[in-house]
Amino acid sequence: MTEPVIRFRDVSKAFRRPDGRGDFVAVDKLSFEIAKGEIVAVLGKTGCGKSTMFNIVAGLTEASSGETRVVGHDPFREFEFFRGKIGIVFQGDRLMPWRTALDNVRLGLQILDTDPKQAEETARQWMTRLGLAGHENDYPHALSGGMRQRVSIARAFAVDPEILLCDEPFSALDEMTARDLRAEFVRLVRQSNKTAVFITHQLGEAMEIGDRVLVFHRPARIAYETRLAGADEAHRKQAHDAIMQVLGAEPAPARPE
Repeated sequence: MTEPVIRFRDVSKAFRRPDGRGDFVAVDKLSFEIAKGEIVAVLGKTGCGKSTMFNIVAGLTEASSGETRVVGHDPFREFEFFRGKIGIVFQGDRLMPWRTALDNVRLGLQILDTDPKQAEETARQWMTRLGLAGHENDYPHALSGGMRQRVSIARAFAVDPEILLCDEPFSALDEMTARDLRAEFVRLVRQSNKTAVFITHQLGEAMEIGDRVLVFHRPARIAYETRLAGADEAHRKQAHDAIMQVLGAEPAPARPE
């Protein structure tokens, strides 16, 4: 069998409470695998540990226990290995206001020491693919929220990563803009044969994007899982109703994640 791109085995993460009264467990013996080319939506209420799991995959924090492997490597201990291999799209566009849209898109390429001419050509190609042709010299303040997020997506794709990590990237946008960007994102992932993890707290978004949906309860553990790739309407409705029931059974978090 092909090695999974992302693998968690009994992964836990605990944080020391500020008041010193023991640890706060954010992730509890979490296990799952994600295959190459899969889009997995991770759904759950605020505080269920989605972002902590996301940060472990990205190598931004180390698990307290268990085994984490991303393309066969430990993302925290081998952080340098992942230069250019993971693209991240955050909830906010995180564009540098003093750089033009084109300069923001080619930022990752510059960090990777890509030839300047090649970096500009690649950045322009991705801006065109994201419908941003003609806005190369615009600064972020001159762009709409949807356009800024398109720049952010172009920046993530431009470095040609193996994996895309998305942390509620469309939640701040109006639904019409978000719907268009979701469709565009899925199309680009498919065309580029990327693997993607998409964090969301919106059921409709998870079902629209995910080949598979993982529903988290806190501390992060899988309360429900369903495969939607190729599913018929009856299965999708059944999955929708089951997820609604699972989410309804999850108590409100005691603290934000």
